Amino acid sequence: MSKPTLDEAFDDWKEREALAERMIPIIGKLYRKNIATYIHGEPLYNRSVIELMKAHRFVRQIEQNEMSEFETWPVVEGLSKLDLGPVHIDIGKLTSTWMRLHDSDASLDLNDYLKEICAAVLGKETTTTHAATDVVIYGFGRIGRLVLRLLVEKTGGGQNLVPRAVVLRPPKDKELDLNRRASLLRRDSVHGSFQGTIRVDQENQVLICNGNVIKFIYASDPGEVDYKAYGINDALVVDSTGAWRDEEALSRHLQANGAGKVLLTTSAKGSLKNIVSGVNSDLVTPEDKLIGAASCTTNAIVPILKCMNDRFSIVHGHMETVHAYTDDQNLHDNIHSKERRGRSAPLNMVLTESNATTSVGKLLPELAGKLTGNSIRVPVANVSMAILNLTLKTAPSREEVNEYLREVSLNSAMQRQVGYMISSEVVSTDFIGDRHAGVIDSHATIAGGHQVVLYVWYDNEFGYTCQVVRVAQRMAGIKYPVVPPQPASDSSKMSLVSTG
Repeated sequence: MSKPTLDEAFDDWKEREALAERMIPIIGKLYRKNIATYIHGEPLYNRSVIELMKAHRFVRQIEQNEMSEFETWPVVEGLSKLDLGPVHIDIGKLTSTWMRLHDSDASLDLNDYLKEICAAVLGKETTTTHAATDVVIYGFGRIGRLVLRLLVEKTGGGQNLVPRAVVLRPPKDKELDLNRRASLLRRDSVHGSFQGTIRVDQENQVLICNGNVIKFIYASDPGEVDYKAYGINDALVVDSTGAWRDEEALSRHLQANGAGKVLLTTSAKGSLKNIVSGVNSDLVTPEDKLIGAASCTTNAIVPILKCMNDRFSIVHGHMETVHAYTDDQNLHDNIHSKERRGRSAPLNMVLTESNATTSVGKLLPELAGKLTGNSIRVPVANVSMAILNLTLKTAPSREEVNEYLREVSLNSAMQRQVGYMISSEVVSTDFIGDRHAGVIDSHATIAGGHQVVLYVWYDNEFGYTCQVVRVAQRMAGIKYPVVPPQPASDSSKMSLVSTG
């Protein structure tokens, strides 16, 4: 579709707004049947009219085409008329492919195209092939609360990860504690309001979040909880405390009656697997009981390092992270177990070590010993940046590097991990709530000879939590058909994959 003239701009907006309004009930109805819709990896369910329109606009800028609500509406409407089973459908990719096909042959019929590309999920049962998995969140700090927000958002038709309980240390006043926990979940100084309703049931010690009944359990040790007493069975325990990180310590969770598996929301130590969703997710097996989700920085850089190494071959490199302060640091100067960390977080830049480069070598053995790294904690509450200074075997131009990473962000198996930003005006707060593990700042990319410097933004809280939940889904065996099918995960074989 051609761009509207200045005189037509407002009428064009109203028409597109009306189409977005018509999409919302359809998208919601599909989602309640576990049919999740996306636009180039960005979820469309549980979104407002303006959020839908912004998603279209953002993709138009990155994809460099004029796909709008006028083009996606017929696709959404057509999908609503099909007898679809549970599936994840990328409306953006379907529409881009349809636009290209129809331009080459105007006689093609959209409904025939949709039936053909969705053939594998037509007429299937409207229930999922996997059972719902009970989830227990052990610890209710920054990451624990975001895990609960995401699980509630992703409830869908119910056959997914089901939040059942939160475990905390015993408080002095349980009634006061539950009210305050509810308040912290409702309102967040960084991430804003909870998207939905929260009801406090003091008698039963539960919060009811968008219909999800979540029991609050108080315990001093992971092994002392009897989950089965609360009707919780074979639960996936998400440990967001970081207090137990090796196999012996983390196994204490498995002593609890009703616990089945444990996911740690930081790097696990020793022989335990660390999984970065999108990179080594295929290493998760049904037999795995204990898994670490690695650190936020590791999740931000590993997908991009893998892509760069697959395409350009990394000889060596250095990573510097400019990291938001965390509640591990002090408000005022005080004692701390680590060097420099005891100094006031809001008043200082704090140079400290980063274990992310060590983790890279374990996750990507081909890069073992090739990377060094440090971290600077800075006085911002959220969103960090990783600066990757890489020496490559090849000598790509800046344009070649950016175009490759743009395609990775749009049309690869790692599109949910790797984001891409074209604006030269963005700052850290613009990335609060970004669901990617890391986002390339394309305007900042530097390339000369065999040297490339990449600037990677990441929401070290929410973006990381999205990765944690993706690992949790893999551990629970939750996997949906994807339409259109994702390309191969080997990014070295991704020769500017078509949007189809």
